[in-house]
Amino acid sequence: MIITLLDYGAGNVRSVVNAVEKLGQTIKPVTRPSDILDAEKLLFPGVGNYESMIRILNEKNYILPLQEYLKADRPFFGICLGMQALFEGSEEDFSGNESLGVFKGRVKRFTTRLAVPHIGWNGVNLKKESPVFTGVPLDTKFYFVHSYHIVPEDESVVLTTTNYEYEFVSSVQKGNIIGTQFHPEKSGTAGIKLLENFIYQKDLSAKKAIDIKGKGLSKRIIACLDVRANDQGDLVVTKGDQYDVRQKGNVRNLGKPVELAKRYYEEGADEITFLNITGFRDFPLKDLPMIDVLEKTSQNVFVPLTIGGGIRDYTDSNGKTYTALDVASQYFRSGADKVSIGSDAVYIAELYLQTGKKTGTSSIEQISKVYGNQAVVISIDPKRVYVTSPEDAKEHHVIKTRFPGPNDEAYCWYQCTVQGGRTTRNLDAVALAKACQDLGAGEILLNCIDKDGTNSGFDLELINAVKNAVSIPVIASSGAGCEEHFAQVFENTSAEAALAAGIFHRKEVPILNVKTYLANRNIEVRATI
Repeated sequence: MIITLLDYGAGNVRSVVNAVEKLGQTIKPVTRPSDILDAEKLLFPGVGNYESMIRILNEKNYILPLQEYLKADRPFFGICLGMQALFEGSEEDFSGNESLGVFKGRVKRFTTRLAVPHIGWNGVNLKKESPVFTGVPLDTKFYFVHSYHIVPEDESVVLTTTNYEYEFVSSVQKGNIIGTQFHPEKSGTAGIKLLENFIYQKDLSAKKAIDIKGKGLSKRIIACLDVRANDQGDLVVTKGDQYDVRQKGNVRNLGKPVELAKRYYEEGADEITFLNITGFRDFPLKDLPMIDVLEKTSQNVFVPLTIGGGIRDYTDSNGKTYTALDVASQYFRSGADKVSIGSDAVYIAELYLQTGKKTGTSSIEQISKVYGNQAVVISIDPKRVYVTSPEDAKEHHVIKTRFPGPNDEAYCWYQCTVQGGRTTRNLDAVALAKACQDLGAGEILLNCIDKDGTNSGFDLELINAVKNAVSIPVIASSGAGCEEHFAQVFENTSAEAALAAGIFHRKEVPILNVKTYLANRNIEVRATI
């Protein structure tokens, strides 16, 4: 069987291709409108921005053949935006271009007090008995990453709903037409099973109405791999103390990135983050080793992958300019689901705060416009600065701390750094996070240089300060040393995720132990695969 893939050029479809090939089938990409009507089964993984997707579908003349294919009730699986396109339009689209409109209803932005985008592993409430869910455990969670959800007019098309403060429709089915808001290709073995059922089941029609309730949104446990070349030129995973990765003069070598990523996937990591701390400073698109790492990792790892390092505008030695969007696009096509921007975000935010104007050309704005804000993570690397009074740092977000400074200072603020923590800037972490959210970022990765490598626990005061200032998800990082530290961050802050590196690499605290400990404390986590 050949599975036809409608890849319109946005986002990471490599994982979908890898999943289908892992199931023993061949992918044929759509290259012209007639390929759609020739398809036996059609997969449409939409990623990023709805307006951009609809514009491209219209430019490529795909709308009419898609409508004809769908009206004939032929096998179709739309993922994320690929499902949203089935409806009549979206609040995210101001182009006026025609959507598919085969289902009545529209796509609307979340109106919730919770963080938006809705990112993470959430359960589904099954409303119909469907062949695509055959063999999928009823307590399964799937991976979501979106700011908009569908609002169908016809309830008969609803396959599942999901709870995120309120109940929204998370998948639809009518005959052989199926769509999911969640990403099966990023949902581990359960998601692969869902795709397998779509591929191999001859009759996909839902049988009868049922009502099976799923669990809620999990707190995410993320494994972070700092990747760089060692002194022998090999690409290795390393770990620093206060960002110093050398021990006795040599770069710490804690393993090979592809092998470690596969191990963490099998141990139950909810996401995996690669931070390229070497980078090719002149031209990141020539950073072929990291591209190779992403491509090989995505062949066997079916959870979200984030890549950070070197995602900014570049001009090569021949004078040719490459935008941050060009760089990010290469990483997305190689297997990344999100990109992490560090030092460049500080410079962008400084300019934005000085002028009060968005340029539309910054890496944050460019990437979020095409791929959606959920694809842009801002990595913040702050240090504590102690002061005796808030008056000593009026221009910054000062907090009263439970941990006095070296001279018994009772207050502090968190100063942003660039260049791997080597250079400080006159900008605080709260101001940076708020500015980047305004510019279109969808998530904050909140590090803490003072805590890095100490195994003394997360900086809860920093996390609360930033989390209380933004409405996008926050990932806590730096300082984890035991299972209790993960419980502390989720019980004492509203962070959506926690990230660790060294304790996982050295097998001091296995991911399974962390999840078991959290579950015993009644903290919602995803069961390991």
